Amino acid sequence: MRIATWNVNSITARLPRLLAWLESSGTDVLCVQETKCTAEQFPTDALREVGYESSVHATGRWNGVALVSRAGLADVVHGLPGGPEYEGVAEPRAISATCGPVRVWSVYVPNGREVAHEHYAYKLRWLEALRAAVAEDASGPRPFAVLGDYNIAPTDDDVFDPAVFEGATHVTEPERAALAALRDTGLTDVVPRPLKYDHPFTYWDYRQLAFPKNRGMRIDLVYGNKPFADAVKDGYVDREERKGKGASDHAPVVVDLDV
Repeated sequence: MRIATWNVNSITARLPRLLAWLESSGTDVLCVQETKCTAEQFPTDALREVGYESSVHATGRWNGVALVSRAGLADVVHGLPGGPEYEGVAEPRAISATCGPVRVWSVYVPNGREVAHEHYAYKLRWLEALRAAVAEDASGPRPFAVLGDYNIAPTDDDVFDPAVFEGATHVTEPERAALAALRDTGLTDVVPRPLKYDHPFTYWDYRQLAFPKNRGMRIDLVYGNKPFADAVKDGYVDREERKGKGASDHAPVVVDLDV
């Protein structure tokens, strides 16, 4: 079973590439982030035509998450139970479902913007709500994983130059402590390392030739419980999908399971 996560940075802009990638990669379940569309605009019909069910939690121009599956899509939950609001709005940043033998979440963790910004405090509250929401499944017997754009680099090795990010979000001690608390529920980072590249980044800014220079970050993660981790046979970052015209600024992260 092949499961992947991909921040597509607008599913409308990325749809032709997404459909082609699903076919070429043989992915069974895809966790999507940053759909940037309404639920009505989501390409449900186009995905169904190539054999995939889908469910989306999205409200408009920003954020938005989805699950795309040809392995079943049951017990879907839209939103983060107990999650905080930002400026009075419960943003569409989480969706979960059972896909065959596996339960998965697709999450788009708030960016945080700046350390002194209210969005940063919101990010930490959101991560605490995520930890509470997944704790039962994380410690359970069923393969379970939380995949998505975490907007946190777990270690200094996960950014191209730690000095560049000093004092910025994505690398602060509170953010990394929140990731550690999430792992303490029974989850581990299951993408095997080292991969083909010494630094398997998943995100590269569009500006300043960041991708050709490999000035990236590893912020798209797959956190699985023990039954999930024990089933992992391989994993990789599909850097090829970051290349060329019309690419997202994130690459898909793919995990193969024997379940």
